[in-house]
Amino acid sequence: MLRAQRRPALRLLCLCCCLLLASCAPGSTSPDAPAGQDYIRWIDFDIPEPALTRALQLDVESVNGDCHVGWVELLAIYAARHGGSFRDCRPDDLQKLYDARLSGKTAAELASNTRLYDYYTEAYGAVLGGMVGYYTEIRTGEDGSLTTAARYGLRAFSPLAAGYHYTDYDDFGAVRSYGYRRNHLGHDLLGSVGTPVVAVESGYVEHLGWNQYGGWRVGIRSLDGKRYYYYAHLRKNTPYADGLEEGQYVCAGEVIGYLGMTGYSIRENVNGINTPHLHFGLQIIFDASQIDGWNQIWIDLYDLTRFLARNRAPTRPGASPGKRVSTVCYLYPEQPD
Repeated sequence: MLRAQRRPALRLLCLCCCLLLASCAPGSTSPDAPAGQDYIRWIDFDIPEPALTRALQLDVESVNGDCHVGWVELLAIYAARHGGSFRDCRPDDLQKLYDARLSGKTAAELASNTRLYDYYTEAYGAVLGGMVGYYTEIRTGEDGSLTTAARYGLRAFSPLAAGYHYTDYDDFGAVRSYGYRRNHLGHDLLGSVGTPVVAVESGYVEHLGWNQYGGWRVGIRSLDGKRYYYYAHLRKNTPYADGLEEGQYVCAGEVIGYLGMTGYSIRENVNGINTPHLHFGLQIIFDASQIDGWNQIWIDLYDLTRFLARNRAPTRPGASPGKRVSTVCYLYPEQPD
């Protein structure tokens, strides 16, 4: 209900903001713009799961051909042609754009509006850029042996491990009242205490510890620095995977913690939440001022979480009581030595 009620107003705002923000995109900055001010300040990420799925399929299909058509490119072309609205998008619509690209037409020709295309390419690239590409899959056998394989495709995971039930709904923007009245800038996945939480994307642990709103939480920065994944309300007493530390490199699919209900307390290790769930957030950063400033960009993750549900990392009990480890994880080409 919330999703349906807020879309029309957001869509009108999107059309106005996209035209304004496109003027700040790289290559189209006004010569009078102050230095350091030419970055995106707002994104309406409203791509439905079927469109994400079809764009991914076409990306993978073309990777070894004469013309590789990336999924961000396809989605940006469609968005530029339709003012950012995917309300009427069908899989065949993306197929037609894909076929036109293979026939020799450029992305700019198909998009019609170059400024909007540049804007959506940068905006969607910041959100989705790390989720598809080349990676090394590492699987751990029952005997502890490792097998590796080089692959191309979806290299991001659902934030909850395979085999654990959860429910969710589009709660982005819902009102929260603890501390002060504010909008919910994440996505809640309701599940059982102890469900393993995994790293959606490879990156570095930037924050670890207690926050009175999020309880025990983990913040992981993507390797390109554009995405900040926020996992909150982790389990009381044992919130984190063994050995997790700030500054540590973690692989996509690696267990980082466990679902719980901590938070809403200035005292540490308090279950202040009524319903066990994972608060999953994604912040997009184009400029350092957006990290903690007033102009933060947080993404509605409902459809993206549904999309990622196709790839849930399997786990098995580890050596220590209650510990679970991933049996598959992904290393990216940008991984550290």
